Amino acid sequence: MSKSIQHRLTVLRRQQVQARTGLARSSIYALIANAQFPTPIRLSANTVGWLEGKQQAFLRDTKAPGLRVRVTRAGAKSFVFEAKLNRKTIRRTIGDVRSWSIEQARTEARRLAVVLDEGNDPRELERQQQAVKESELLRQQAASIRVGDVWPLYLDQGRPKRKEAWKPRYLADLKSMAAPGGETKIRGQGTTRPGPLFPLLALPLSQVNEDTLKSWFDREAVAGRHQAARALMMFRGFLRWCASKPEYRAFTDRDAGRSPAILDELPSTATSKRTDALESAQVPGWWAGVEQLSNRTGSAYLRALLLTGARREEMAALKWADVDFQWRKLTIADKVDATRTIPLSPYMAHMLASLPRINAYVFASASKSGRIADVRAAHIKALTEAGIDHLTIHGLRRSFSLLGEASGAPAGAIAQVMGHKPSATAEGYRPRSVDALRPFVERIEAFILEQAGVRFDRAQEPGKLTLVA
Repeated sequence: MSKSIQHRLTVLRRQQVQARTGLARSSIYALIANAQFPTPIRLSANTVGWLEGKQQAFLRDTKAPGLRVRVTRAGAKSFVFEAKLNRKTIRRTIGDVRSWSIEQARTEARRLAVVLDEGNDPRELERQQQAVKESELLRQQAASIRVGDVWPLYLDQGRPKRKEAWKPRYLADLKSMAAPGGETKIRGQGTTRPGPLFPLLALPLSQVNEDTLKSWFDREAVAGRHQAARALMMFRGFLRWCASKPEYRAFTDRDAGRSPAILDELPSTATSKRTDALESAQVPGWWAGVEQLSNRTGSAYLRALLLTGARREEMAALKWADVDFQWRKLTIADKVDATRTIPLSPYMAHMLASLPRINAYVFASASKSGRIADVRAAHIKALTEAGIDHLTIHGLRRSFSLLGEASGAPAGAIAQVMGHKPSATAEGYRPRSVDALRPFVERIEAFILEQAGVRFDRAQEPGKLTLVA
């Protein structure tokens, strides 16, 4: 070390330690070996000393004001800079004496002294510089993370509110909404078009904001406003999920899809999907329109929904093994319980028996799942023929309930056939056996057929049904 470095705090040499303790040199080192005496620090190649009282000592350099060598009790030595700013002591570590030469440490000490003379705290300047570096790193990370990188994770790890997992149909819709298209159509000619959400997959997650979503929605609404609105609702769920994840929260504008500029453009909800149902006067036109559909399986599927009040996925998943023609029963995969068994009414039995047995599913199709997937287009065609403005597939379920009440069937029986929770029944929940339900199911079916103008003879061959005016 330079001779210009002087002691600032007391460092005791061996002779001083011997004088204070009365121990011989050999005794001191014997105690050190047994960890019963403080370990000395090395001051030079041939010199050691003991710190008096303190855990560390500072050796001051007279050539570079503020430069110190900090020596710990364990013998570690490092260059530090120490000065005052606004009457407060500023101390900053420069580096280990093994990595820095004395001249390098002096140069750094002089630079820090200049920073202090300008009224700046070097520690605060370093913190600011570090913050700038971290911000730039965050910006680079945000630019590299695209919606398409995170979307598969959302499909795999996300889930709806208060549910354990996606419903299979909704998950399929999420995938189709973001599909790239270009696949050969199962029906018709040509290839499929990209899903509404596909253009968003290329955007950096950090650039998804009110403006980009508004621009995207306006483009997609040209092809179909209702489809674009549904895609927006799905994407808002994706943004909520991203905002809940620490690794994506800083890049996500959770409320981007809730801006007034977008909400004002959404389709009107004047016709609520929660109240639509067939009126008695509309039943003949609806039935005739559905009966005339070229897709016989789709036609039977729609009529089965009206005659049973089942949910669309429950009926679509019906297998031949679930149909008991001998004892006239249907076993349906239930949303609330595992399954529910309801009576197989006469018309339903004849209609199902007339369907071809292509595979295990009653309502079979050429889709990948092997079962009927989406009959909305066919249903809209039937509605147009009947002059009915609006009726969703789920509206057929509500129609069963209303027509069942009109037939005189008790509310509890209707609710049990539909698979409602017990709390949803109006007359109090009294589970009925299949045989106890059968008269009410047949009464509801007969009433619907009467409203539709269908004359049905139980004795005729399956599939030969008569439509009368």
